[in-house]
Formats: sequence, structure tokens, C-alpha cells
Amino acid sequence: MSVIFRNIVATLLVGLASQACLAQAPFPSKPIRLIVTFSPGGAADQSARLLAERLAERWKPQSVVVENIIGAGGNVGAEVVFRAAPDGHTLLMVSNTHAINRVIFSKTPFDITKDFEPIGMVSSSAIVLATNPKSKITDLRGLIARMEQQKGEFDYLTCGVATAHHFAMELIKDAVKQKATHVPHKGCGPAVFDAVAGQVDTVIATMPAVLPFIKQGKLVPLAVTSKGRSDSARDIPTVAESGIASLANFEVENYYGLAAPAGTPRDVLARIRADLAVVLAAPETKVRFANAGLDLFVVDAAGMSEILKADVVKYRRAVQTAGIKAE
Repeated sequence: MSVIFRNIVATLLVGLASQACLAQAPFPSKPIRLIVTFSPGGAADQSARLLAERLAERWKPQSVVVENIIGAGGNVGAEVVFRAAPDGHTLLMVSNTHAINRVIFSKTPFDITKDFEPIGMVSSSAIVLATNPKSKITDLRGLIARMEQQKGEFDYLTCGVATAHHFAMELIKDAVKQKATHVPHKGCGPAVFDAVAGQVDTVIATMPAVLPFIKQGKLVPLAVTSKGRSDSARDIPTVAESGIASLANFEVENYYGLAAPAGTPRDVLARIRADLAVVLAAPETKVRFANAGLDLFVVDAAGMSEILKADVVKYRRAVQTAGIKAE
């Protein structure tokens, strides 16, 4: 064997050995980026930061860094994860807004139901329908009666166009066959502040934004849109509990979960899913989330996939009914 040939063989063997080492590198081998596609301080961001803290404890010495990448209703940040190396070190905090985007944006480079690997649902933030006390509306029946009385002149505030809050109210309106004018804001905080100030009496927003004002008596809670009552405020009934027949099966969840780029190795996905399950099962995790006005919403990868697909169908119906368009 010539010297040249032996050198070539040796080089090939070294390269193969290096590739094998890389393939077998334990997860995580570097800091994990957890991409949140919404502004800091919101329910998605709070969920991500609470989760990052807990996961980082299991993934020492590696850290979990939350990055807020906003734009295009959440599509900009989602595309960053879509184009990231599928090695488990870049994760997406998924919300039902991403299912909504699948419906209202006709052209995106990815499909949230096909181009990401679901890891599992993490939390939910109840969507609350509330009114200013001066309106004298104290329950959902009273709200619907007011809509009927005002014949299309009734206004309501939300956190923005084509948000889960917007869709929830449009689905309620459709179910009870009433009209109301949507007044969108740039975020839940501004919408809630305007309801407290009486600019518009009715608001539908996430629990963390509304709950402080409910406790202060500055807003009256009418209902939450989720299937069950929120652990953050057990005394607020669900829409389905209103006694209105057309709303008996009503359910709009505002959820947050983890996903990785498609093609992420199975063993890496298995590790992340297992660690996520351990973290969410810990009693202190539930306490930390509840203190932030969030509920745990523990659903495995298969269940998460089914929820996203079902929501795309649900929101497509709402878009067609209400003529909702992205800003």
C-alpha cells in the first residue's frame, strides 16, 4: 500500500469517526433557543420563560434562551425555527395563533401542521369575556341581550385582528346569530385598559391581562371560552355553562406548546418530550404557572398534532363566516 493511499484511507477514517461522534453527540450539546413569536410580557412569553427555567435545570450546563422574534402575526419567528438546523437546539413556542395563520395567510413557506415536529402542549391562558361595571351586564345572557337590543351598534375590544380572542367572539356571535363591531387593539394590555376606562365597555382578552382588574372590581367577568374553568379563577363560568343551547359545546382554547423543525432526530425528540413531561408533572411547575395566571395544558405530541389540525378547520369556518383578514 502506497504512502499516498494510506494517507487517503487515514483521512477518510478520521472523517467518518468525526461524523460518528457528531451523530452520537448527547443532547443538548449547546444552548437551546426557544423562539417566542410574540412580544415580551404576554402569556406566550411568560409560558416560555417559566418553561425555559425548568428545562434548563434538567439540561445543565446548557442554558435555554428565550428569544422574542415578532412580525407577520407570528410567522416571522416561526420561519426562523422552520429554517433552523433540525437538531433540537432551536424550538418554537407554538400557539393557536399559528393555526389561525395557516388559514388567513395564503402564502407562507411552511405549514404548522406538517413542517414541525410537535413535542407537547405546555399551558393555556384562558380567554375572558368581561365588561365595565357601568354597563350593568353581569353574565353572558345579558351581553347577548344587549347585542340584540343595540341592533349591530354594540362594540367589543380585542387584542388584535385575527387573534384567538377575535375568533372566539366571532364564533359566539355566529352561534347566537347576533351582530357586534370589532374594535381591535395592538395587544391585550391596551384593549383591557380601554375597557377599564370605559372607552368601550366589553373586552375579550387573556386571563393575565384581565384578572388584576377583575380582582379590583374594575371589570366584571362574564365567561371564559375554554372547555373547563381556569385554575386561576375558578368562579368564572365557561361559555358552555351559560345555559344557551347554541353555545352548549362551545370551546376555544388559547394554548402554548413546543415544536421542533421537521427532521429532528427521533432520539432527540424523545429526550425533549420526556424531559418536558417530567417538568410539567412537578407540583411546583403548576404553582409557578398559576401565579402567572396560566393553566397547565398537558397534551402529548400526538394530541398536540390533532388539536392544531382541528383548529385549522374551526378557524377556517370562522374566517368564512366573519370575513376576517390579516392586517
